[in-house]
Amino acid sequence: MTFRVLYCLFVIEHGHRRIVHFNTTAHPTSEWIVQQLREAFPLPCSQRYVVLDRDAKFGSDVIEFLKASGIKPIRTSIRSPWQNGIAERWIGSCRREMTDHIIPLNERHLKRLANEYLTYYHEDRTHKSLGKQTPGRRPIHSRPATGSEILALPRIGGLHHRYCWTEAA
Repeated sequence: MTFRVLYCLFVIEHGHRRIVHFNTTAHPTSEWIVQQLREAFPLPCSQRYVVLDRDAKFGSDVIEFLKASGIKPIRTSIRSPWQNGIAERWIGSCRREMTDHIIPLNERHLKRLANEYLTYYHEDRTHKSLGKQTPGRRPIHSRPATGSEILALPRIGGLHHRYCWTEAA
């Protein structure tokens, strides 16, 4: 265990609450952020806006890259997390549902946990704001037969579960 602070950068698509890019590092720099944005927004990019907070890491290099890509950067006001409530909600969910229960040992471990959490978040976790759908739009199945039972499929090492119906024998 290194007991280092690790930083996460994520890009969330607001309409469907889908995380389109996620990565971690121990040393976030402007260059690293620009590279992450290149990966998140391959050209030609369909996105028109990016909402950024006031972190100094989102400096002139990042702003210039976004403008050159045809994306308008929008900064939130100082100390105003509610101006990007969808991103703040995802951070809180990730914290409550994963990192409050599991301590990442290193950067590689955090990336693996985050990838498992993202799979759970996109495919299994329902959202009230999406009409109790998942960001991946998993279909809701009704009970197939009277003899079927509920099956719990573990996610993130058993921290969460996906529930489905078993077929009747």
